[in-house]
Amino acid sequence: MMRTATVEEWHHLLQDPSGRRTAGRMNRNGQTMVIDKGIGPNLFSDFIQLAGPYADIVKLAFGTSVLYAPELLRHKLKLATEQGLIIMPGGTLLETAIQQQNVSSFMDTICSLGFNGIEVSDGTIELDRKRRTALIKEGIKRGLYVVTEYGKKAAGSTIDPNELAFTAECDWEAGSMLVTVEARESGLDVGLFDEEGQCREDTLEQVLSKVSDSSRLMWEAPLKQQQVYLLKQFGANVHLGNIAPSDVLALEAMRRGLRSDTFEFGHVSEPNYYMI
Repeated sequence: MMRTATVEEWHHLLQDPSGRRTAGRMNRNGQTMVIDKGIGPNLFSDFIQLAGPYADIVKLAFGTSVLYAPELLRHKLKLATEQGLIIMPGGTLLETAIQQQNVSSFMDTICSLGFNGIEVSDGTIELDRKRRTALIKEGIKRGLYVVTEYGKKAAGSTIDPNELAFTAECDWEAGSMLVTVEARESGLDVGLFDEEGQCREDTLEQVLSKVSDSSRLMWEAPLKQQQVYLLKQFGANVHLGNIAPSDVLALEAMRRGLRSDTFEFGHVSEPNYYMI
């Protein structure tokens, strides 16, 4: 009788031809942040079971968190945290709380519901440096994993490399784990990307010349062409955000050299073209 192969039986060079990824999330560089714009409990459960091991952070987009029935929201949070994922509301919800002068209630609620992360951003509002630092520190004080975001959401918004470098340094000093570079969920005509979704290469070069530690930047890159470009620029372990739940496995395949776009990531020291 033919025996069905298990995942553990795949040769390690087939599991990860790149040699750059590890099976355990705690030992893995190159985080993947997933944007959930409102998938239901069954799809979310499927995502967790199939692609959860290859994701690191889940963001419930924009202000969608407040639109969930409480029991459904808690169910999604429980599934994510049991998988070891960071799950956080979108930064726009915190911006709304700031605008409504209701930050303390916001913080109390996300902690009581079971969120374990927070995104501090000012993509729509203006937030001075002192308040931004205070919000980062408050998140840490409450035991949350803090991610910050640089950039505005309005179409045509671009990156000021000097401003990004200053913001990132201040955010890291305050305790932010990663600084995300805004590209919205469309990836078009915002931040690093132009109207066609192509990288503004001169901007990227300037950013890299100004930011002291680009390995602590997460690039929002919702489109495949953007993911491929950044993987080829930075390697398999670049941090990528705003990835659709359905694209997590495809991205991990690219990280490992298991897709034609990044096939060159794979390596074999002495190819044997006759080996079967």
